Amino acid sequence: MQQRFFLAILLTTIVLASFVPPTIGLFEAGKDIGSPKLAGYSAYDPSTKTYTMKGGGYNIWFERDEFQYLFREMEGDFTVSADFEFVGKGHDAHRKVGWMVRESTDDNASHLSGVIHGDGLTVLQWRVKKGDKMRDPEDEIFSKEKAIQTIEVRREGNTYTMRGAAKGKPLQLIGTHEMPNFGTKVLVGLFVCSHNPDVLEESRVSNVVVRKGKK
Repeated sequence: MQQRFFLAILLTTIVLASFVPPTIGLFEAGKDIGSPKLAGYSAYDPSTKTYTMKGGGYNIWFERDEFQYLFREMEGDFTVSADFEFVGKGHDAHRKVGWMVRESTDDNASHLSGVIHGDGLTVLQWRVKKGDKMRDPEDEIFSKEKAIQTIEVRREGNTYTMRGAAKGKPLQLIGTHEMPNFGTKVLVGLFVCSHNPDVLEESRVSNVVVRKGKK
């Protein structure tokens, strides 16, 4: 009787576990946004605490996006940071990697992104409303440094602040923007985009930190 009882518990646990989606490190899901021509993927190595991501896509710009996204849902204030690096020389100077805060997985969703480009340009970019064209500060605050590797994005209320630094250096302000159309809950995660629908670009992300609440 006791053996049957424990067997029933074991089977119930197995069934319940089958309905729990597997996580990828600190994140809940990895997904291609916008149906890029080439499928990307995201993986996590717990022994090195490093994420490997491959993503295609025409761009993250205009009224819609195509890229690989590794994300989780978050609510309220938060701070996220990580070290980013591309693997290989790449095919396009505007391939992109970084942090993204997004309202949904729709390809034209509102979002704000802390972006490192393949040529080293590092900038805060956004789409305030769903279906709007993307924007960035243009000639306002941004970094033309070619060695930025660490990116931090902080949310306090509707205000988002991006800081960046070369590896091991102090963080410096790159940009700040208000996103009043975001709800309390948003998707927060890592992304990579090849800026070329016929190419997959690879990135490695390490020292990932996710903190809830005010810093």
